[in-house]
Amino acid sequence: MSFTYLVTRPEYDDTTHYLSDWSKETIKLAENQGLKVLDLQREKANKNEFEGKMEKFSPVLVMINGHGDIDSVTGHKNQILVKVGLNEGILKSKIVYALSCKSAKILGPRSVQAGALNYTGYKDDFIFVYEPELISRPLSDKTAGLFLKPSNILIESLIKGNSVRESFEKSKNALKKNFNLAISTSESDSTTARFLWWNLRNFSSYGDLDTSIRQLPN
Repeated sequence: MSFTYLVTRPEYDDTTHYLSDWSKETIKLAENQGLKVLDLQREKANKNEFEGKMEKFSPVLVMINGHGDIDSVTGHKNQILVKVGLNEGILKSKIVYALSCKSAKILGPRSVQAGALNYTGYKDDFIFVYEPELISRPLSDKTAGLFLKPSNILIESLIKGNSVRESFEKSKNALKKNFNLAISTSESDSTTARFLWWNLRNFSSYGDLDTSIRQLPN
């Protein structure tokens, strides 16, 4: 049985560069698990490409990396990909994870109302701390990893066929573990712990929490 995983990976500033690099691990896993991968990297992360691939291949699992707002998520150079009142119906019958700021506030529930099976994201800003000297090597950045590994756990768990509920809880538990690590380490920057807790508080999931890619038509 073959499923399709679509991931957007804009790369035009430090934030999107990091998110793009860390998403490579989810792509490798998806390929190893036999999923077809649609990788919209850099300039390909635009509205026309996104809508075209969504309509043609109907991916069951969608990961959107990029900047966002309460009612939208964007791709390369802040181009709108999905916006309430414009095209949220494009997410119908999909399991969606948006690694972006604020989009779970309004776009998340409105997407579910429009037919998305599930939308997981953040009700306020998603914030992570990184080490500037490692900007060219994001995957070597252990500080950023405290934030981005838990994020990857969600999508990797979904790729393996676990339910949204199981995947969401695994990701939350990893965030909690890293928060406790940050506050217990004497040399730790308190900012890291504060932002881990912030992300944990704003991490939200809407729709069917018991769905998984195994339950969907391929």
